[in-house]
Amino acid sequence: MSTHVPRGTLLARTRCSPYSDPTVMPQEILPHTQPHSTSSRARVLAIVNQKGGVGKTTTAINLSAALALEGLHVLLIDCDPQANSTGGLGFRRERHGEEQRASIYDVLLGSTSLAEAAVATEVDNLTLVPGSKNLIGANIELVEVAGREFRLRQAVESERNEYDYIFFDCPPALDLLTLNTLVAAQGLLVPLQAEYFALEGISELMSTLDRVAQAFNPELGLEGVVLTMYDDRTNLSQQVTANIKEFFGEKLFRTTIPRNVRLAEAPSHGLPVALYDPRSKGAQAYQDLATELLKRNSSLRSRKRAK
Repeated sequence: MSTHVPRGTLLARTRCSPYSDPTVMPQEILPHTQPHSTSSRARVLAIVNQKGGVGKTTTAINLSAALALEGLHVLLIDCDPQANSTGGLGFRRERHGEEQRASIYDVLLGSTSLAEAAVATEVDNLTLVPGSKNLIGANIELVEVAGREFRLRQAVESERNEYDYIFFDCPPALDLLTLNTLVAAQGLLVPLQAEYFALEGISELMSTLDRVAQAFNPELGLEGVVLTMYDDRTNLSQQVTANIKEFFGEKLFRTTIPRNVRLAEAPSHGLPVALYDPRSKGAQAYQDLATELLKRNSSLRSRKRAK
């Protein structure tokens, strides 16, 4: 399955990387850096947490699907070498099939465009750019590439007018792949478990956000934090939630994602939970999260217009 997405002009830009030697990749290579185009439609969000097993992919699949089922045009880009978003939307990671199918790896390496890698899913209005196990090598292959931090942003920029939302499902690491998503995104959506170690590593993520915003992407900010695998019956969950709310304030979404069997089963059938069991608690939770996200962004646009 494939869908055609019109192409446009790529925005080329770079700066010196905080991870690189300035003498190897000087600023003069591509000195012109611009903010995201204000005329672009899509809100670009990276679903990120360097801690694994917190529900990033579950959130990527099901939030994208919930918004698409509301009639919005959504693009989900699977930036994780595990390619779980790809598998969870029904695209099997077969040994030969994955090699033949274009993926975000090919886009980052410049061998294909984002439009050419995009595929339609079982959900109307939801398009996927598949992930690939080859992304494991991208961190090494991109090291000597000029403007390597901007590869994803360049690819996405020309497609932003075609979508209402673009999501990145990020790997559980603060590596060059994740750096590409942070440079390309407008905001971070952070799934977090209400457990004792919930805030472990979050300060590092927030510090990374600040450094990336200063060096590459001044528009980058925290979109919000969503509690996943939530069980409000335990005292621990309630105590940790209170701490998280104190730490993040209004950035914490009111909607929580519960532990739910149907939510866990859906990926094995290659479907978002909204199609697998639309009456389940998991499906309802992600529908509520989509509604809350839309309300937040509606308020954001209103404030920008007022200015």
